[in-house]
Formats: sequence, C-alpha cells, structure tokens
Amino acid sequence: MKNIDWKNLPFGYVKTDYNVRCYFRDGKWGELEVCSSEQITMHMAATCLHYGQAAFEGLKAYRGKDDKVRLFRWEENCKRLKLSAETILMEPVPEKIFKEACFKVVQLNSEYIPPYGTGGSLYLRPLLIGTGAKVGVSPADEYLFMIFVTPVGPYFKEGFKPVKMQIVKDFDRAAPMGTGHAKVGGNYAASLRAGDRAHKEGFAASIFADAKTKTMIDEAGPANFFGIKDGKYITPDSSSILQSITNMSIRQIATELGLTVERRHVMLDELSTFEEAGACGTAAVISPIGLIQDRETGKEYVYSKDGQPGPWSTKLYKYLTGVQYGEMEDKFNWCEEVRLT
Repeated sequence: MKNIDWKNLPFGYVKTDYNVRCYFRDGKWGELEVCSSEQITMHMAATCLHYGQAAFEGLKAYRGKDDKVRLFRWEENCKRLKLSAETILMEPVPEKIFKEACFKVVQLNSEYIPPYGTGGSLYLRPLLIGTGAKVGVSPADEYLFMIFVTPVGPYFKEGFKPVKMQIVKDFDRAAPMGTGHAKVGGNYAASLRAGDRAHKEGFAASIFADAKTKTMIDEAGPANFFGIKDGKYITPDSSSILQSITNMSIRQIATELGLTVERRHVMLDELSTFEEAGACGTAAVISPIGLIQDRETGKEYVYSKDGQPGPWSTKLYKYLTGVQYGEMEDKFNWCEEVRLT
C-alpha cells in the first residue's frame, strides 16, 4: 500500500505506476500494451486535436469490507464507449479488449486502491482518441484506446453533504440533435464557461436548461439531475443528456426501496415541488442538492435547511455504496471481483 493520505484524497490526478494502451491500425486492433509513461506521442494532424474525435469513460474499483476489489458495472461503460465512438465515427473498442484493459490496469496499480473505510476508490479513465492524421474533415483511420487510473475521494469537496447549484440559460452544453447523449470531449468543453462562472459565484456546478425552450432541466453539469417528491424518483429524459450508469443503478435501487421511478421532462417550474434534489454520476456518486438558484431570475429553491441530506437521498446513497464496498448483497450482479494475485 502506498504512503498516501487516503482519507483526504481530492478528486484529482495522482500519478500511478502503469497505464494500458491498445492501437487500431491497418484496419484492426493490436495487442494490449503496458506503459509506465504519462505521455502520448501523436501526429500534429491527429483528428482528436482538430476535429474532436475524443471519447472517454469513468468507472471505479472499490476495496471492500472483505478486502476484495470490485469493479462496478464495467460492461455498461463498455457499451457507452461504443455508443460514443459510433456517434463521432470512431472505431469501437471490442468488449474483450475493454475488459482486459480494465482488469489489467487495476491489477498493475493495486497499491493505489484506497483502503476500505476511507471513502476513496480507484478511478479508471478509459480514453479513445483519433490519432490518424487528417487535414480535411473526416474520421481518422488510426485510434488509440488507453486506460489510466488514479485514487480519488469525493468529486464535490463537500462529500455526501448538500451542495448549491445554479441554473443557467445563457449557455448550452449540447444541442437537442447533437452529441449530448454521448460521453465525448466536446460536451465538456462546452460546459466549462458556465461551470467556471458558477464556481466563482459560490456554486458547486451548473444545471443547464434545455437548449431549445429553456423551460426544462437538462444535464446537471458533470452529472444527471434527480428530484424526489410524493414517493417518486424523478429524473429528466432528453436526447441531449448522458445516460448515467449511476443513475441507471439508482433507478433500480429506488424501485427496490419502494419509490416509483419516472423518467420524463422535468420543468423548471416544478423545482418548487420537490422534497429532495440531487445529482448523480460515477464521479459524484450521489451529491444531495441543498439549494438551486435560477441565475436569470434570482429565485432560489431550498431542499436542505439544516445542511443535511434528505432521507431518500441517504437511503439511495447507502444502498449503492453498500453494494460497491461489499457491505450489502449484490442482488443485481453489478460488481465483478478483480483478483490481484
């Protein structure tokens, strides 16, 4: 085990020992390679640099109560990377290569997996980029798939405590018929200005209104939004929202716990009716929202008056993390053990 302050890990980059890489060249994928360098060498005309052929994923490995290491729902990340690749005309990564890469990179960097009880996890960042040289606007004929890892703590510095978020209508993250449903780099570039302004104004993240009408909730910056009221777990349904694997999991848990799940348009004027609100994603897990401000009108919606998460958000969080850390029965078969020896 590395000498790291495990209980005070930020959500940031910590150098680890190895990453894994695989190249698509001459019409086929090669063999998985192990690399200790943090650098990538590529042609200056690579399509990822000019035309945005770049997609990525995020998933986590957890050291459990029983000291076993578990990967959470890697198959869903593989499927989503395939969708992202097809959306921007990249070569999809075969499931066999994706799985081998995930398990290999965790095994190689096992000393960086935070101990059980610290609240940390090992974050895996699969990355697929166009490395083939093109000057005209066209897809590359060469690609690099790689995964690096880093030990992380909570995405929001508050941890599992209510955060403040801000609704923005003067910036768009993605167009209705664009790439918002895929996990591609351009979506995140488009969200940076709004997110940076929100941070400067004292908010944890932006919540984007839909690009077309500005009347509905779209994506909550780096995560999916959800609201709870009248025994219902409600989350937006939109063609420009990333289909969060965490949200998918929480919807199953919510049903298991007796909530009715609704995926539908969520109008901004419905915010005043929610008893609880939150954001969810691989990085954030579940982040309760204590207050939402509509930046345009100045109106505020308060969901936590005592600085504590709501009861349903707490139950959902404990169930999800309980499965991830091996504290609860994995009845949905979401986790797969990574054998380190």
